[in-house]
Amino acid sequence: MLLHHWYFYSTFALSSLGLAFHRTHLVSALLCLENMMLSMYIALSIWPVENQTMTSALLPILMLAFSACEAGTGLATLVASARTHGSDHLHNLNLLQC
Repeated sequence: MLLHHWYFYSTFALSSLGLAFHRTHLVSALLCLENMMLSMYIALSIWPVENQTMTSALLPILMLAFSACEAGTGLATLVASARTHGSDHLHNLNLLQC
């Protein structure tokens, strides 16, 4: 395994662990999700260069578009929860009360 592959795998794994274990604020969860998307975007951008093919060159651009949509939706959720609940703590959000 090449060194930069290990960097991408470890970045994705650490972001997943951060999302799983540090669930206090919605902002930290969104940052972990964005870090996961960024590591996948960089890995998908380097993959066609390593294989010397251009057939999957559109995939990173689609990934970046979906990442931007996910970030916008996450920020809208953050603002909505801060306005309705007064904070962005995840323990204040209960789906059974909606």
